[in-house]
Amino acid sequence: MARELPDRYLTPVDLADLLGVPVETVYQWRRKRTGPRGFRVGRHLRYDPNDVRAWVGSLVEGAA
Repeated sequence: MARELPDRYLTPVDLADLLGVPVETVYQWRRKRTGPRGFRVGRHLRYDPNDVRAWVGSLVEGAA
């Protein structure tokens, strides 16, 4: 990732912005269970930056 991940949990909008994809893509990944692992805080969806980093790393390794 070119941009540094923040130290706080990410919202779907944050994740979409960081990866340069539409927010709907983030929700599709969640429905299909193909994206980074997310969790709910009440009704709010959040992503751990470490999980996002690991997921992106697995994509990079898979492409090599």
